Amino acid sequence: MEQKIREILAAHGKLAVDVASLSDDSNLFEAGLTSHASVNVMLACEDEFDVEFPDEALKKATFASIDALSDVVGRLVDESA
Repeated sequence: MEQKIREILAAHGKLAVDVASLSDDSNLFEAGLTSHASVNVMLACEDEFDVEFPDEALKKATFASIDALSDVVGRLVDESA
């Protein structure tokens, strides 16, 4: 899942650095992720993983790192199975 999220971030995150240079716990906002880009990342994750982010997941902490995003998406995938 982390690799697919990295691909989504590379395509939609508009990061200031190469996503390959980031660790799974790197702060994505420090790497250049903006609020607007996080919406595009969320939409791409919803499409890719066939999930819908609930309102309570729409917070900065969800998009703080690849680990955080993977945890939320993983839970949503498990809940939809």
